[in-house]
Amino acid sequence: MATNGRPAGKRRANGSGIPLEPYYAEAEGEAAREVLGSSAPGAFPFVRGIREDGYRTRLWTMRQYAGFATAAESNARYRYLLERGTTGLSVAFDLPTQLGYDSDAAAARGEVGKVGVAIDHVRDVETLFDGIPLADVTVSMTINAPASILLAMVLAVARRRGIAFSKLGGTIQNDVLKEYVARGTYIFPPKPSMRLVTDVMAYCAEHVPQWNTISISGYHIREAGSTAVEEIAFTLSNAKAYLRAAREAGLAIDAVAPRISFFWNAHNDFFEEVAKFRAARLLWARIVRDEFGSQDPRSQMLRFHTQTGGSTLTAQEPDNNVVRVALQALAAVLGGTQSLHTNGKDEALALPTAESARLALRTQQIIAYESGVASVVDPLAGSYYVESLTAELAKRANALIAEVDELGGSVEAINTGWMQARIAESAYRAQQEIERGDAVVVGVNAFAEASAEAPIELQRIDPAIEREQIERLRRYRAERDAAVVAARLDDVRAAAAGTGNLMPRFLEAVDAGATLGEICDVLRGVFGKHAAEAMV
Repeated sequence: MATNGRPAGKRRANGSGIPLEPYYAEAEGEAAREVLGSSAPGAFPFVRGIREDGYRTRLWTMRQYAGFATAAESNARYRYLLERGTTGLSVAFDLPTQLGYDSDAAAARGEVGKVGVAIDHVRDVETLFDGIPLADVTVSMTINAPASILLAMVLAVARRRGIAFSKLGGTIQNDVLKEYVARGTYIFPPKPSMRLVTDVMAYCAEHVPQWNTISISGYHIREAGSTAVEEIAFTLSNAKAYLRAAREAGLAIDAVAPRISFFWNAHNDFFEEVAKFRAARLLWARIVRDEFGSQDPRSQMLRFHTQTGGSTLTAQEPDNNVVRVALQALAAVLGGTQSLHTNGKDEALALPTAESARLALRTQQIIAYESGVASVVDPLAGSYYVESLTAELAKRANALIAEVDELGGSVEAINTGWMQARIAESAYRAQQEIERGDAVVVGVNAFAEASAEAPIELQRIDPAIEREQIERLRRYRAERDAAVVAARLDDVRAAAAGTGNLMPRFLEAVDAGATLGEICDVLRGVFGKHAAEAMV
């Protein structure tokens, strides 16, 4: 175990293996600017941010990730957060919903409402957003394999309320490639999954123009154990795969790229994280313009949401997580995020309580309104260290992207297990460093308290929630017009077997009363199910 007297600067390289000098001077800054250029904020390649005024006229969206148990309980949490100043909603779904199963499916047993909200049908979505003005509050939904169906449910609710689709703003994650890489909540094989992604892109470009059709996630790649370099490289490689798929589907780059967003992790190494966001913006701008021929600056701007690092939270001494989250959130802000979620201190143990969610929100508000960091655009510009680190991250990530390209792109790198193996190796090295004490985790392998800690209040999901959700689902099925539902599911089946856009079929099916599980079962019958090959 590390000792309390160890020097703070023992490490001579960061988590990405980049050597760290004792200090950085003008020479390093000049070398960095040869890579980064010298553009102002709001100008290509957007290293210093995508807006020339930064946060001076508009703060980032404070979007607390929440969802548990039932739609009604989650709705109460959303109202609680909105009343306390959150400016956007972010929906967490339970595992059955993420995997396309209804709550009464055998595969759902014991998991209903546990890690997010259970959504079976459009009435659940109506309850989820009851009293919430969908035309005024942006909604982000962390859902991937069945993302298009959940979006169809939101559209059905908006149509019932008389809200024009053109007024809806929000995001669906819809990033299935990272599910094959890092999370595992996939349903269908890659080819039909990519079709579902491009169907959403095409539909929203025409009908829901303010909706972000995909949020390409580095967050889960980092949670799986990648380095910051790998997080940048693999995320942008996945993004290139989606752009290629859109192009093959006949979509113009500047019709879809402005509505692509990204989702990054804010980890513990403060300056590496700030530099990571800057490097990612630089690389994306050049990829979209130089490789895909974009002419629209909006396509070249990397817009992103950040969540503080869940894997950095510790079950030991959970109050320490408040400090970790504050530093990670500050790194995201200094890196220029457009949207931010701050984790609750108790999330290494359970879903956050209302109190810990409020404290996490207050962390953002203190940074925004009390720290002064939002008053000046890009306050770290000119830092020799930050600019040198940004240039080095960009060079290393670009080289790794080239490796992925040589393998045939992200889909091929994922299919062969190459990308997963790289992440697993990095995760193993990082864990070894912790176990050796080379990487200090305060309260775990250093400065740990010998005495037992006082217990803290945790969010617990009542097992009765599952029984009640199943009973509501059965009543819902009994009340609907079964013949109409069957006809709409037949329409989905025919469209899936053909080449037309599935989004209109999903919208009509959910509006008629089809459940998420029923639609996914139809798609499983046409597309098949993906089974990951064992890594050797």
